[in-house]
Amino acid sequence: MTEPSLPELEAQRERLYEQLAATGDFRRGSISENYRRCGKPGCACAQQEHPGHGPRLLWTRSVPGHGTRGRQLAGGEVEKVRGELAAYQQFASLSERIVEVNEAICEARPAGPSATQAPSAGTGGEKGGSARSSRRRPPPR
Repeated sequence: MTEPSLPELEAQRERLYEQLAATGDFRRGSISENYRRCGKPGCACAQQEHPGHGPRLLWTRSVPGHGTRGRQLAGGEVEKVRGELAAYQQFASLSERIVEVNEAICEARPAGPSATQAPSAGTGGEKGGSARSSRRRPPPR
């Protein structure tokens, strides 16, 4: 099987971008179903075979630098959140496919001054220099 041509790869990337734009609202995380015991000795949930009160549906997700965050969902928003979680899976899959196609485009595009679409920084014959000063500053007091 032959490798796709550069124009074919670029067309494939455009189709993926169109699908990505149509993804709509999405969120990461998952929904868990929980049951709990209220602690009242006379309640049915105090019986050993009783599963507890519930189900309570909890949406949880990882937040970088903040650990896991969660929120109990109201009955009317469960299906909405499930749809948004499914849309996130679609977004993640499309994003991975876009990266793969872009890598193939980078490999297929010939090297040369007009090979990249965006101009690279530092082309123009000017000296760049560092963004940081070369002098050491005294520590703050």
